Amino acid sequence: MGPLYLLIKTVSAPTMTQRVLILCTGNSCRSQMAEYLWNRLGEGSWKAESAGSNPAGYVHPIAIKAMREIGEDLTNAESKHVDRFVDQQIDLVVTVCDSAKESCPTLPGAKQVFHWPFPDPADATGSDDAKMKVFRDVRDQIRSRIEQFLRKDAAKN
Repeated sequence: MGPLYLLIKTVSAPTMTQRVLILCTGNSCRSQMAEYLWNRLGEGSWKAESAGSNPAGYVHPIAIKAMREIGEDLTNAESKHVDRFVDQQIDLVVTVCDSAKESCPTLPGAKQVFHWPFPDPADATGSDDAKMKVFRDVRDQIRSRIEQFLRKDAAKN
């Protein structure tokens, strides 16, 4: 009798997109940059949104410029209030400023909450170039922290 061949069909489990809500006080700089970075770096496995406890009502022009440098267009981004998300199912909430950590409502649908404080680039002073450098630095810190989290998350799965 000849060799016996087994045909094994591999079925991969459907990938579930996880939701992350990034919170900041004004939702004009840090949380906006984090939202766009997380959506790109998460490569479809994460859906990021951002909000603020006291939204500024606009996205900071220098944040838009800093993100444009790396190919992200924030010109249509919207500064949103956290109340919009209170009754929603969220896998992860990340606060990116100390004020948001203290002032944001509890989100009962959140499975995990992390606090990753970053300096507020809107507080930068000096020349336009000096301010731009601060926005770039904060953008890059946020990107690094998200990449670190996503590597650990991928290793768990």
